[in-house]
Amino acid sequence: MTVWDILLIIVSSLLVIMIILMESKEDATAAFTGEKSELFANKKQRGFELWIDRIFMILSISFFVLSIVVAYFVDRLA
Repeated sequence: MTVWDILLIIVSSLLVIMIILMESKEDATAAFTGEKSELFANKKQRGFELWIDRIFMILSISFFVLSIVVAYFVDRLA
């Protein structure tokens, strides 16, 4: 295992944790009744939700970049 593989495992684990921490924006009852609630659709994110979304975006981009590095460049760098 190389350093790139370990970094990819760490980033993917953190990404899963961030997905678990994210708050659902859909109401579960709307899935069963078929109705669409627009009451909180334009609610601005603040505080904890904003930080979770920013960290999630950073981890997503780093996961994408690390995946490309591991897939294509590891054999050439090692």
